[in-house]
Amino acid sequence: MRFTKMHGAGNDYVYVNCFAEPFPTDPAALAIAVSDRHKGIGADGLILICPSEQADARMRMYNADGSESEMCGNGVRCVAKYVYDHGIAKKDVLRIETGRGVLSLQLFIEKGKAERIRVNMGTPILKSADIPTTLAGDPPVKQTLHVAGRDLQVTCVSMGNPHCVTFVPEITDEWVLSVGPQIEKHPAFPRRVNAEFIQILSPREFNMRVWERGSGETQACGTGACASCVAGVLAGLTERKVLAHLPGGDLELEWAETGEVYLTGPATEVFSGEW
Repeated sequence: MRFTKMHGAGNDYVYVNCFAEPFPTDPAALAIAVSDRHKGIGADGLILICPSEQADARMRMYNADGSESEMCGNGVRCVAKYVYDHGIAKKDVLRIETGRGVLSLQLFIEKGKAERIRVNMGTPILKSADIPTTLAGDPPVKQTLHVAGRDLQVTCVSMGNPHCVTFVPEITDEWVLSVGPQIEKHPAFPRRVNAEFIQILSPREFNMRVWERGSGETQACGTGACASCVAGVLAGLTERKVLAHLPGGDLELEWAETGEVYLTGPATEVFSGEW
């Protein structure tokens, strides 16, 4: 099986071109194997680039633990880059089918390659039952979540996958590596949840780290950054257009007045090989 390693702001996945390769018989087991950073290729998960009847390509995403996720903002940018750079569809605007639906992506081309990509991530899901969470509120803003022996004020948003955003004075390993896993599996989130920790720097800028459902801490999370942008507006802490600083790089975010969230950031191809 041929594969390509790619990352968006450090959020790295193993990509397989299923236009040319057969769809894996057990993609969950393959995701676990290739993601292992000691005995595999090493990645946050596996993404399959597949034919689509309604778009230029379809993205199927599997976390490092083998669970399938609905959406990945950094991953879909890399899918668009691959589709363009490898000649599957040579368009400046691509449509990619995801578990969230069909998304539109604008490609910024430099020297024949897609370098930065702007994704219309669609409108955020703000109804508690649809996120899903048992916390009150539509949307659930600054709700109390008892976890790790403390009461947190959290804001929950779905971008096709669920997110729980906590605003903290300073982001520490204690928050991300200790509290994060407990939030992920908290009973208030029936399908588990991604846990974001946000330090506000100004109304237009914040630092962010994330504990991702099924993968642990990652260098970046596109849907998490979008959810944090929305949560910042809902909580009255940020403007609708913000710059997010993540361990793997920066992402530009905008929650437009029309309701859609836009994510702009890099997409990088690292190497290809055979598994």
